[in-house]
Amino acid sequence: MVTREYLTHTLALTSEPSTDNMSTVSEPTLFDENVPPQIVAEVEDLRRRINRANYLYYVKDQPEISDAEYDRLMRRLQELEEKYPSLVTPDSPTQRVGATPQTELAEYRHVVPMLSLQNALGEEELRAFDERLKRFLGRSDDIEYVCELKFDGLAVSLTYIEGILTAGATRGDGYTGENVTENLRTIKTIPLNLHHSKREHPDVKPIPRMIEVRGEVILFHDEFRRINEERETSGEPTFANPRNAAAGSVRQLDPRVTARRKLTMFCYGIGACEGIEFETQYEILCALGDWGFKVNPNIKLCANINEAAEFIATWQTKKEELPYDIDGVVVKVNSLELQNRLGFVARSPRWAVAYKYPPQQVTTRVRDIRVQVGRTGALTPVADLEPVEVGGVTVSRATLHNEDEIRRKDVRIGDTVVVQRAGEVIPEIVEVVKEKRTGSEVEFVMPSKCPVCGADVMRAPGEAVARCMGIACPAQIKEHILHFASRTAMDIEHVGPALVDQLIEKGLIHDPADLYYLRKDQLIHLERMAEKSAQNVIDAIQRSKSASLARLIYALGIRHVGERTAAILAENFGSIDRLRNATEEELAEVPDVGPVVAKSIVTFFRQDETAEVLRKLKKAGIDPFVSPISKDSGATRESGVFSGKTVVFTGGLSSMTRDEAEEIVRNLGGKPSSSVSKNTDLVVAGEKAGSKLDKALSLGVNVISEDEFLEMLRESGMSIGD
Repeated sequence: MVTREYLTHTLALTSEPSTDNMSTVSEPTLFDENVPPQIVAEVEDLRRRINRANYLYYVKDQPEISDAEYDRLMRRLQELEEKYPSLVTPDSPTQRVGATPQTELAEYRHVVPMLSLQNALGEEELRAFDERLKRFLGRSDDIEYVCELKFDGLAVSLTYIEGILTAGATRGDGYTGENVTENLRTIKTIPLNLHHSKREHPDVKPIPRMIEVRGEVILFHDEFRRINEERETSGEPTFANPRNAAAGSVRQLDPRVTARRKLTMFCYGIGACEGIEFETQYEILCALGDWGFKVNPNIKLCANINEAAEFIATWQTKKEELPYDIDGVVVKVNSLELQNRLGFVARSPRWAVAYKYPPQQVTTRVRDIRVQVGRTGALTPVADLEPVEVGGVTVSRATLHNEDEIRRKDVRIGDTVVVQRAGEVIPEIVEVVKEKRTGSEVEFVMPSKCPVCGADVMRAPGEAVARCMGIACPAQIKEHILHFASRTAMDIEHVGPALVDQLIEKGLIHDPADLYYLRKDQLIHLERMAEKSAQNVIDAIQRSKSASLARLIYALGIRHVGERTAAILAENFGSIDRLRNATEEELAEVPDVGPVVAKSIVTFFRQDETAEVLRKLKKAGIDPFVSPISKDSGATRESGVFSGKTVVFTGGLSSMTRDEAEEIVRNLGGKPSSSVSKNTDLVVAGEKAGSKLDKALSLGVNVISEDEFLEMLRESGMSIGD
């Protein structure tokens, strides 16, 4: 029998992973005669160190090495695996992201069904659950339970064969879910291979031949807010709560989208298992922690239902302190032998119950509805409430999300409303108590001008969010400047969040164009800014003046205009002046633009703030133009020499800038890319070409020189100037 001392020690999560069992290399790799033994040894060591770092950072919350050191290890492993492809194994840390997007999610049949739990909505129902079990078992003595927090996320199942993650699926209907293996592989708290605890103890379980591990994928509150802000920026609808965001993230067709969201998985049980046996639920939790899974520490072994009720009561208040959502507590019979005797009823286990906390709602009055302008320009109506306590927190404001939400709920100034904390994070109005209306209530109207800067407010067809179109709006100036200076825009090195914060706070910049009027003597007085670093900033700003027209258009931050659209606009209009004077009709005729984007562009350029920013940019010497390709040359997108080809540039070009070369490729029907893969058609190697050239050669990709590239342009009919 597993001892309580062992269980308590294990579930305190104090063990550390063994660096000897963190990773394995497949047998074919070990005996590949083409790979030097020292390289194999280095790869094994890198994997062990990276897996250990992942475990300590994501599972134990005890980082051991710096981010820079982690990046160095990962880069070295990637280099070796690229050079020696036979070393790549499915459980390598480099393989967490890399699968191509799917067209649909395939079905996955669970070996052991993932059934739902019966609910208990109060202590009376909880005790009735205990009495039912005693009657069924024909006993009057206490039953031992395990209490676990009930996460508000997406239930998933992971299948491991010989310790290697081979499949991952959503719960679905309990019997059949969706295969989301590649998405789940991107979650750092999910081990790609299982390891043993470093502790030596007779009760430590060996890794089974096959096992289904069950758990919940969730989002922490901070990451939920970050994702919603990102979706706001890109014009996508925001998620209503962290649970929906977690579910949407796991069910993506493109694993790269899932990887960008910092999902966490807490494991709490198993399905099918071959090779080992367990006696209790508590023992299962211990083994999962030993094998490298993240197990929530807030669990308790309870001698009877009274202790379970105390645990539930404690967490009804303490849950407010958690950085993630729970909506109750799961109470399970600890003994697996008793679980087998109790069996199932309908589609639920008889031996477990989910105690659901009641939603905390109160009534108060709407004193006013104000509009906030977010850092991305989104206008959000917020209800100013008579202060009221909700879940131990005094609430005086509640989000109304958008104009449509206000209309749907029919919220008016002066209304009496029901308020709750949505997803335990954001206070929201649930409904209006219309019986208490007096007739003096006032309907809300969304402003047509930004309440901060006075610029036009635009709400695109099909979108719920209205946005300020001002490029110098104080509410969003920081984001505008950071976007303007970003690598894919004007690419101004050394201009990051910390510096921009100081420049705004000191009143040195009020819009992106002000960057070009900064002086060195203004910068050297800022924090962490010496003479050399100040000069580096000035030099980087000056270098950015040679950026292409496409980069400048993208840098302006026009709603719906991404990098590709900016390149198309540059190609079709040739200059900022021609673009700003274009009509909606002219813009809508441009490929990949359409009426919605056209309206956004016209609205942006008719703002007085935009005209002032462009005037200052032109005065600073920033007025790029593009010479349209001659229609007689035959060089068109459809028939160009690079039509349908992916082209990568590496090294320095002497005849043109990288931006100009990539723009030419687009004009001639090709697709420029920043990385080499098996899908690359052509690599143009300039001076001091680096790792991209090596990779192209190893993959057999066609490589040409800059001179050969220029010759291809001449043969296509393009005239290349000095």
